[in-house]
Amino acid sequence: MLVNTAKQKMLQGKPAYGFGLGLGSPIVAEIVSRAGPDFVMVDNQHGSWGPDSTLAALIAIHGSPATPMARVARNDYTMIGRLLDEGMLGIIVPMVHTAEDAQAAASACRFPPRGGRSWGWARAGLYGEDYTDRIDEQVFLAVQIESAQAVRNAEAIMATPGVDGCWVGPSDMALSMGIHPRDRFTNDQHARNLEQVVVACRNTGKIPGISATDPSDALVRTAQGYQFIVACSDHAFLLNGIAAAWKTLRG
Repeated sequence: MLVNTAKQKMLQGKPAYGFGLGLGSPIVAEIVSRAGPDFVMVDNQHGSWGPDSTLAALIAIHGSPATPMARVARNDYTMIGRLLDEGMLGIIVPMVHTAEDAQAAASACRFPPRGGRSWGWARAGLYGEDYTDRIDEQVFLAVQIESAQAVRNAEAIMATPGVDGCWVGPSDMALSMGIHPRDRFTNDQHARNLEQVVVACRNTGKIPGISATDPSDALVRTAQGYQFIVACSDHAFLLNGIAAAWKTLRG
């Protein structure tokens, strides 16, 4: 039976922690997904993925308990549909600034009458004969709140039917506010914007999410009310591991 375990965990009020995949390596996807995260996110916006490697990553992830999700390159009906057809159970859509943007994303994720997704699928058929009966309720759609405009429209965006939650992009939000991303941690208005997004989610019964800088930051965000949290990335794991090893060797 098709069950999005990460989504179900969040609907129970618990946080779901995931790792981002940007290196474009299905082998890394397999290793990371088997490490125990609630979900993994194949980053088609900023990562080094193409259609074939994304499919290979999905195959690699399928052997683990982690829920496969993807950030689509842009809010595009066909791109979203293709990721769902291949078997993604979560879609993260970047640069959603208005309720109209959110509605376009939501429509692409669900079959009629709930949305406008085209009837047809590829590898997703492996989920079983009940795929089309269950996917509309099991797919998790997070729209990215990552601009000052989106923060102003946060409650309307989150109230959009078919949107399950959000995923805040703190750095792009800072840039839209005229703040360098490295200075966002000490900016009071940026902090208030993050709080406003959580309140908008609470008021609409949706799940607040965010991109954390590292696992420690992820725990801080959890305490602030965020539930859908990408805690680290394959790129950061590699860089941090190499740096730690070299420090030990030099020491």
